[in-house]
Amino acid sequence: MAKRGRPRKVNSVTKKTLKELNLVQMNQIEFDPSLFTPMKTNTIVDTIFSTEGGLFPGTNTVVIGDPGVGKSTVLLDMLASLKSQGKKVLFISGEMNEIDLHGYVKRFPKFGDIPILFLQHYDGCVQEAIESVLDEGYDCVMVDSWAEVNDSFAEENNCTKKKAESWLLDLMDQHNKAKNKLDKHTAFIVIQQMSKSGDFIGSNRIKHMTTAMAHLKFDGRGRDAERYMIFSKNRRGDVGEKIYFSLFKPNNVEYSFEMV
Repeated sequence: MAKRGRPRKVNSVTKKTLKELNLVQMNQIEFDPSLFTPMKTNTIVDTIFSTEGGLFPGTNTVVIGDPGVGKSTVLLDMLASLKSQGKKVLFISGEMNEIDLHGYVKRFPKFGDIPILFLQHYDGCVQEAIESVLDEGYDCVMVDSWAEVNDSFAEENNCTKKKAESWLLDLMDQHNKAKNKLDKHTAFIVIQQMSKSGDFIGSNRIKHMTTAMAHLKFDGRGRDAERYMIFSKNRRGDVGEKIYFSLFKPNNVEYSFEMV
């Protein structure tokens, strides 16, 4: 027996059509030589970021880690070291303000020379602020955190988190490719959230665009737990090697291959 009633509505899906097929031969592409000269912090961290030693321009590194393990401190230490080597750096802070950063600078005075964009100053115009500052051109940009920047964009533009994520990924890709005033192939180091089980939170597109993924973890529990960094993915270097670090010495993060 045929069912009565209005026919079921079928949602139509708009599919993109292929306009042009473009095959690439790598021997026909010319690259800026600076893309293949690693930026060095002159610490042993360089050895796990790449086999050549250092952070490469135009790359994207996602960093996740246990709460309180020292993600911001370690990355600010790297940023300050790159700045001391003459690199142009930037810290985009979506989670901390000047009062929060004061404690860091008091313990690590060299952090005080890092240029910082505090997103709290740009409520309602976060997108414009980030796009404008990145257009100035930087060698390395640290973002803390991915979630805060995306949430601010989504709220400001009344859009989904997926759209906000696409905006940030496209912006990073633009500056990876040196589309800024100084023609700098910007490297991004981005702090990202993780699940309770310690897994990465994010879309497949983030994973595909990520050159490397670093984890900062505690080795053990309690007051005597050691801290270490390890890569689970790295297109420029090895994975699985631990570098231990200590945050107790004033003005410098101490690194070692053995427990400190």
